[in-house]
Amino acid sequence: MGEATSISYKTTGSTWLSPLSDIVGVPLDQVNFLACQAFALTAAFWFRLYLSPRSVSPVVRHAVATLLGTSFIIFCFGWYSAHVFVQVLVCYGIMSQAGIHNVHRYSMVMAMGYLTLCQITRVFVFNYGVLSTDFSGPLMMITQKITMLAFQLHDGMCKKEEELTPEQRRLAIRSRPSLLEYLSYNLNFLSILVGPCSTYKDYIDFIEGRHARQQLKKLSGSGPNQNGWDRIPDPSPVRAVIYKLLICAVCMFWFLTVSKAFPVSYNVDPQFISEAPLLTRLAYTFVSVQGARPKFYFAWTLADAIHNAAGYGIRGVDEKGEVSWDLVSNIRIWEIETATSFKTFIDNWNMQTGVWLKCVCYDRAPQYHMVLTFVLSALWHGVYPGYYFTFLTGIPITMAARTMRRNFRHYFLRSRAVKLGYDVVTWAATQFTICYTVMPFLVLAVEPTIQYYKSVYFHVHIISILAVLLLPKKPRHPIQAQTQTQNQNQNQDHTQLSNNNVKGD
Repeated sequence: MGEATSISYKTTGSTWLSPLSDIVGVPLDQVNFLACQAFALTAAFWFRLYLSPRSVSPVVRHAVATLLGTSFIIFCFGWYSAHVFVQVLVCYGIMSQAGIHNVHRYSMVMAMGYLTLCQITRVFVFNYGVLSTDFSGPLMMITQKITMLAFQLHDGMCKKEEELTPEQRRLAIRSRPSLLEYLSYNLNFLSILVGPCSTYKDYIDFIEGRHARQQLKKLSGSGPNQNGWDRIPDPSPVRAVIYKLLICAVCMFWFLTVSKAFPVSYNVDPQFISEAPLLTRLAYTFVSVQGARPKFYFAWTLADAIHNAAGYGIRGVDEKGEVSWDLVSNIRIWEIETATSFKTFIDNWNMQTGVWLKCVCYDRAPQYHMVLTFVLSALWHGVYPGYYFTFLTGIPITMAARTMRRNFRHYFLRSRAVKLGYDVVTWAATQFTICYTVMPFLVLAVEPTIQYYKSVYFHVHIISILAVLLLPKKPRHPIQAQTQTQNQNQNQDHTQLSNNNVKGD
């Protein structure tokens, strides 16, 4: 009991739930987090039913969302929550006072700089330990929101329409937000603890009651099953919420069973490395990483369900004519588990962070888009060396995957059976490559990262670099080559026929 108590009180947040933490044997910060998310789910239903846009003004909805979010952050992190408020208020000062031509630059420097400063303290003050009270999570989400809003404000007030992509035009902000709107967007109870980040324009549409109508009218009239969706009352999210909560339950069960039986840390155990064969260690890596993923599935799916419970998250109408509640979804679990390429996996993992990276970096970098995006992603995650090993390893792997796909995929499209075999092989290669890539992300420090990579002979690094260096950059498609040869033969036949005709004349 004494040991449990020492774990429970390792937090700067509220200690009201410490008896529960002692009973279940879970650190108090995690108990506080789960309690706040459970309360947020209940509050989200109440927010949708009793504080709907038809019942109260947007000011009331903004104020309540902000107060609840502020309460959550103080409850979970205590005085550490001051970092969140400092970042938000300073960046609001920048947004309201800075010149519109530079607001996005100043906001990016301030938000990322402050986040990085806080991340550095986690490494050098707490000596690589994952602090029980990890306040950097909310800071990471708010950094995304602050910078995305600043870039979209710059788009709307500084750039010409023809300079923007269609998506940038849709999300461009034409006037500076008020203080209440800014606080509500950044501190609302729906996303304050774990996100995900959503665009400012979508959030304002939700608060002011236009969200469902705006999302559904895009597809109204595009098919017989979709016509008129925008003219009915807002659809109920109950079915979507229940489905996502069931997913959460499965993910939690899977995480608690598999991760305890196959801890990730055992991958770098010296005795295991020295005694187990290579194939055994690779298989263990696969199972242990599979056991670690559901922790993220659980947190992101629960956050998605909370947004939906409040009536937020409609993307439109799917091919079956049913409302799709995945606008702020962060993961597609089935697509991740069945991914047959590195890119497919990345595209379906932490998707809203991908949207942010695309908005503030990939679409705007003058060159080296992919490299700069990977570097920004690593910096945003923190300063643990493992993060940089993971994201820098991802660069040659992504390049190699593209090169190999261009060179070999077309050979396996001639029949369904061959294509199925190709998919099975590429699925296995993708899943093992992902496990190899994310291992530094899980062990964090330099020494265990190098120890693990040495134990598996840096094989993915070597294969990726050789593929990039040795394979053709732009291989000629065999069908194109065959067509070109046929055309040349036809031209030769035509020329021969013409010559014969000339001789005959």
